[in-house]
Amino acid sequence: MHETLISIEGLDPVVILGNENANLRALQRLSPKLRIVSRGHDILVKGSREDIGRFEEIMRMVVWHVDRYSTLTLDDLDRLAKSNEDTFMKDAGAENVIVHGHAGNKVYARTPNQYKLVDAVAEHDMVFAVGPAGTGKTYTAVALAVKALKEKRVKKIILTRPAVEAGENLGFLPGDMKEKLDPYLQPLYDALTDMIPPEKVAEFLEKGVIEVAPLAFMRGRTLDKAFVILDEAQNTTIPQIKMFLTRMGRDAKYIITGDETQVDLPYRQKSGLVHVLNILKDVEGISTIRLTGVDVMRHRLVRAVITAFEKDEQGWM
Repeated sequence: MHETLISIEGLDPVVILGNENANLRALQRLSPKLRIVSRGHDILVKGSREDIGRFEEIMRMVVWHVDRYSTLTLDDLDRLAKSNEDTFMKDAGAENVIVHGHAGNKVYARTPNQYKLVDAVAEHDMVFAVGPAGTGKTYTAVALAVKALKEKRVKKIILTRPAVEAGENLGFLPGDMKEKLDPYLQPLYDALTDMIPPEKVAEFLEKGVIEVAPLAFMRGRTLDKAFVILDEAQNTTIPQIKMFLTRMGRDAKYIITGDETQVDLPYRQKSGLVHVLNILKDVEGISTIRLTGVDVMRHRLVRAVITAFEKDEQGWM
């Protein structure tokens, strides 16, 4: 038997579970092979991997529905349980497609917090998207950048990240500078080629319409009329992130993504992301969106791992 915790943190548990747990009982009837128990802002589910996976799909749709409509009836639950997640999310987000990507692929916000990120970028020029792996921070940010480029609201896309990964030093890696940097930047290339044909990406890179570069290459520049994404910002030092943030030109959009729990900087070196999230939290015009385990779209075990770590960290506080 397997088990997982599904977090409903940030939503009213009474709405999701129903008065006197009526919705929870309905969920149990809809998933009779599972054992489902409510624990505060978590739902503990036990059963086979296949049954748990299907239940998680239902809960992602439930979370989206409750976040959007602040209500959940038994009829809603029955309809959601009979839905296919991909079809539901496409219908729910049909009017909110971020960009029509490569090979007819439609990219849209798949979770409530991704949806909030889209709204935040529409309203603010600088947005921090913070959360664990698999929550779609970078992917959503790249989609928004491609959308802005296609709509000619910016002249170029700049994707950057610090070249720090688990203590590795570029000088000890084989190859020329591009070969040294490509492993760090590959996730950004992957996202781009989902949304733009690879040959077009290559053309844009050659012409400088898209620039993918390490953070150090931003020094001394003014980043104007550009959509700029700083990825893995938890691995910036305080001077580095200050340098980056002060490169912002008048007609630029900034998204800074990162995970405060995965800092790979040398011991005792403070993360620039953690620092600026604190000192900029009250600055007008800057928005911070926090994604959680609910937003994880990777293998279900990723969410289980994240939830376990979040609970462990709370226990140390």
